[in-house]
Amino acid sequence: MTSSSRWAAIVRGFRAFSRGLQEFYAGPYRKTFAVARRDEDDHFMLVVLAESLGVPDPAAYYTAELLPAVYDDFHDWHQRAGMERSPLDHISCC
Repeated sequence: MTSSSRWAAIVRGFRAFSRGLQEFYAGPYRKTFAVARRDEDDHFMLVVLAESLGVPDPAAYYTAELLPAVYDDFHDWHQRAGMERSPLDHISCC
């Protein structure tokens, strides 16, 4: 066995060990992480759409640039927020 093939085997072993540790430590919290990320995304959506929803927003000039980025997720967001229909006239997703 050459030194380069031994080195490659050691690197593969460390990578497998690293993946195992990642699964061991983060695996039980995967759902918690997903819920936290969804909540954070919902808050971001609310900040971006605040002016459109009638909430005075001093940063509306800057958040208007982000509107195209949130259009794809808008339908899921307003349903999670408990709104059956889109609350905005200019975004009709339902």
